[in-house]
Amino acid sequence: MRNLLPLIGSHPGGRSALTCRYRCGDACFQEIPNTSDNEYAGDIIAGALSRRSMMRAAAVVTVAAAAGTAALAGPAAAGAEAAPLAGRPGGKPKPTPSGARGLRFAAVAPNKDDQVTIPEGYGQNVVIRWGEPILRGAPAFDPDKQSAKAQAGQFGYNNDFLSLLPLRGERGRQVMVANHEYTDEILMFRGYDPANPTREQVEIAWAAHGLSVVVVQEENRTGTLGPVNRHPLNRRLTATSEFRVTGPAAGSPLLRTSADRTGRKVLGTLNNCAGGTTPWGTTLHGEENFNQYFANGSSDTDKRYGIGTAATERKWELFDKRFDLAQEPNEAHRFGWVVELDPYDPDSTPRKRTALGRFKHEAAQPRLTSDGRPVVYMGDDERFDYFYKFVSSKRMKKGNSRAAREHNLTLLDEGTLYVAKLTGDSPAAEFDGTGKLPSDGEFDGSGVWIPLATGTTSHVPGMTAEEVYVFTRLAGDKVGATKMDRPEDVEPSPRTGRVYVALTNNTDRGKAGKAGADEANPRNANKHGQILELAEHWDDPAGDGFAWRLFLVAGDPEDPATYFAGFPKDKVSPISCPDNVAFDDHGNLWISTDGAQLGSHDGLFGVATQGERRGELKQFLTVPTGAETCGPVIQDRRVLVAVQHPGEVDGASVEKPASTWPDGPGRIVRPSVVAVWRKDGNDIGV
Repeated sequence: MRNLLPLIGSHPGGRSALTCRYRCGDACFQEIPNTSDNEYAGDIIAGALSRRSMMRAAAVVTVAAAAGTAALAGPAAAGAEAAPLAGRPGGKPKPTPSGARGLRFAAVAPNKDDQVTIPEGYGQNVVIRWGEPILRGAPAFDPDKQSAKAQAGQFGYNNDFLSLLPLRGERGRQVMVANHEYTDEILMFRGYDPANPTREQVEIAWAAHGLSVVVVQEENRTGTLGPVNRHPLNRRLTATSEFRVTGPAAGSPLLRTSADRTGRKVLGTLNNCAGGTTPWGTTLHGEENFNQYFANGSSDTDKRYGIGTAATERKWELFDKRFDLAQEPNEAHRFGWVVELDPYDPDSTPRKRTALGRFKHEAAQPRLTSDGRPVVYMGDDERFDYFYKFVSSKRMKKGNSRAAREHNLTLLDEGTLYVAKLTGDSPAAEFDGTGKLPSDGEFDGSGVWIPLATGTTSHVPGMTAEEVYVFTRLAGDKVGATKMDRPEDVEPSPRTGRVYVALTNNTDRGKAGKAGADEANPRNANKHGQILELAEHWDDPAGDGFAWRLFLVAGDPEDPATYFAGFPKDKVSPISCPDNVAFDDHGNLWISTDGAQLGSHDGLFGVATQGERRGELKQFLTVPTGAETCGPVIQDRRVLVAVQHPGEVDGASVEKPASTWPDGPGRIVRPSVVAVWRKDGNDIGV
């Protein structure tokens, strides 16, 4: 038996201190905003994955949450053949690796190489880098001559969520939409003084945030993908662009400021993390760690959202009073929403959808009910915060007519917002924080969706509907929602309808005065995270109940506390800190990681969710030093990833880079989008 992979770093969550400083405002070092006594999912989970699933891997385990509950299929057959984790040496052609369809590649071994490492037989290219011009008139990137005007016409910084949409009538072209989550000024500007940023540096950072829309062109002979500069659909939305506020809280006094007395017009979108692509052809973008941009918070609601009482790291409040809550106490209420963008209309104004609630949105991915109403699943990426869904009251209209598009742009303004409460089926005393299975051999249970508000009607005692939407976290506190281990990206399977929730980690679980392990979160000091699988009752996404189980418990497969849906653990890749997720056309779930704590760089993994290979997990790529894997897009013949914050290592700067990716020594480190394809032109993993 090999030794367990070593743990690395002591920073909470596995990130570098530099990443925590600029990405989330050192959230792990702040007091946890959720001080409610609601149940913790870790305590619940510690009551639920099936020992029977682990020991009798061929069995099919059902989870009965209530009469008529959906069943969750059991794990893979214990003897199923898995693909090897490394190719054979030598120059002879290698046979196609075995594995689930879509995962037939030789898994990349854990490594710490300063590059994007991909399977043998695959090729890659950098699609677009930070600073590349995409709008007419934008100059070529020059890090020593950068300006706010130039950046507003160039691809933004720290790309995260990606979406690729079809472009009719233009062969070989697609529309790519990217989030730009945050800026790291230390890695952007030579000689940057954090105590004294200049106005020009601040305005460049404003322009580097937001969203990019870029048409991309494929090259059939090589598989490469590249930007079509100055295409009419290309667009930049920044921290100073205009956004509309829509839905039931639009116009609320809680959203009004001295600059916008209507409460319906906001400048900018901030800290856009993951997102979603709608069936009607728009993209959704979650505003996550917006709290770090606002200084001098003082209210209890500011505290519940993690807004500090002092100056901010970037000191934007010195250059625009709206970032100073002592002067504009409502400005922070205008962030923390899901933004909807129409990438096919470059003149449209993006909309902040208040019906979906305000919290640290990691992502928002819709599915449709049987009668065509969208349901959006959402996680609040904070230790001990909640998991939500929104059910629209309107049906989607099919087609691309103007009337259909206008109607579909109203779908996310009317409906009901819910929060999840999970219950395990084992006694709480059985969960000691080690991840040991309970006596019934299962980490599973049932759950209910608790309604928070419908239109102008509040379902939360003591709160108006407007208060529910603007202070959604407090509404979840009041109704007893289940505390989770940082619910990040959420993805419903387009094949089965099951919903997969990435719970990245929570190193505070089990600490003195904080919630301990439960059936849904069975490990204290949870460094590696887990993925929860949820089945709605009767497979109805609009229903009010669900069954759940743990699909993966991440970490080194040699660790007895890990679990891979019953698949043999000696035949899977190690994985830590699941973050963004996506599905391929074969029904496999692809998982990108953030802050992996197993001695390897972050990466992208594919795992089978169905059939005899359910739980077979294989690493497809790793990213360079200091980087995080974001925004995976999985197409038949191409995989896209956003390589975020490369070189973001403690002590690094422009003058002392920790990475030379993507352009080599002597060039500034640049977050970029990378495409990967098979060199023989065939589909990925088949």
